[in-house]
Amino acid sequence: MHDIKMIRENPASFDAAMARRGLSGISDAVLAIDTARRSAIAKAEAALTDRNAASKLVGAAKAKGDEAEFERLRALVGEKKAEIAALEEQAKAKDAELRDMLMGLPNLPADTVPEGADENDNVELYTWGTPPVLDFAAKEHFELAAVKTDMDFEVAAKLSGSRFVVMTGAVARVHRALAQFMLDLHVDQHGLTETNVPVLVREEMMYGTGQLPKFGEDSYKTTDGWWLIPTAEVPLTNLLNGEVVDEATLPRRYVAHTLCFRSEAGSAGRDTSGMLRQHQFEKVEMVSITHPDNSAAEHDAMTKRAEAVLQALGLAYRTVILCTGDLGFGMRKTHDIEVWLPGQNMYREISSISVADAYQARRMNARYKPAGGGKPEFVHTLNGSGLAVGRCLIAVLENGQNADGSVRLPDALHGYLGGKTTISATGELA
Repeated sequence: MHDIKMIRENPASFDAAMARRGLSGISDAVLAIDTARRSAIAKAEAALTDRNAASKLVGAAKAKGDEAEFERLRALVGEKKAEIAALEEQAKAKDAELRDMLMGLPNLPADTVPEGADENDNVELYTWGTPPVLDFAAKEHFELAAVKTDMDFEVAAKLSGSRFVVMTGAVARVHRALAQFMLDLHVDQHGLTETNVPVLVREEMMYGTGQLPKFGEDSYKTTDGWWLIPTAEVPLTNLLNGEVVDEATLPRRYVAHTLCFRSEAGSAGRDTSGMLRQHQFEKVEMVSITHPDNSAAEHDAMTKRAEAVLQALGLAYRTVILCTGDLGFGMRKTHDIEVWLPGQNMYREISSISVADAYQARRMNARYKPAGGGKPEFVHTLNGSGLAVGRCLIAVLENGQNADGSVRLPDALHGYLGGKTTISATGELA
């Protein structure tokens, strides 16, 4: 959410930044509501002053026996009381209208975010590793002999419908091993705090991180008002919802492995084969909460933490910066990490590392107390996958495929698999 004071003081720069999001004339609409709200507040305060002055004179008129003046003043007090109530109600309504409008506006893109219309205009920053050169036709993950018996989409469709999968045997174990490996890497080498969080959250938590009000159709809501999390970003970031923490406790760096749920609204017809785009999936999510001065450096560091997972697994990837047209609603800047998938002969997104600055913190009222004193200030928040477990499984399977349909597994996973190094063409760990 945006700071109304900043919009009042810098309407032109605010509009210029919003124009990069494809929105125009926003400050006029915002400030019109704000002006009406402030006017109602000022009138209510003036009416309160008049009422208080009249109230003081009522007793004096009564004591003097001036019944006419007494009745006039008493009537004036009643009128002012009703006027104040009406103006306060008007101000309250305008305050809610202003909050709703600010809640519905996207974050301002950072100056370093490139211009662009969609994902085709994202800018590659660098690549790591070399995509494998296979002397046979590469297959997609769901076509491999090693996984055909352990990755069942038909049974999942019977249980739950499309965009679900049932994993068994070797594939299920490798999937579990990947999540464990990621957690251990982030905790032991990157110093993140492992956190176990609920996957059902209150509606205000979804507002806090920006999934609501605009993107409710992208998530699932239970009949009793809870929301299934689309990512652990929601509960992890909201750990500081409504809190004021000491500056000395920043940064706070969390990591969690959770189930995630997305309706995939608007993705009809995209990635319908295999498990690339699912309604239910698992993710290891990183969240950092920092001092404003440190959020840019933290964004780069968090990107490196996610990349370290792919490097340890020996998976080639590229890192891009998202353009204005592809930037997430609540984010100032995003790095996407795209892993090489031989079966598709292309890079596909496996992690988005984003910095929101104070946008989410203002929605959540998450602040820190400056060490040198002064009033509390808003923290900065960052989030990113470290990594999406299912997509990482896809990359491991496709990059490790052999001509006979078996799969070589990365060295980093052997210790999590009892020393096993391969999924055989018949679907067994060996």
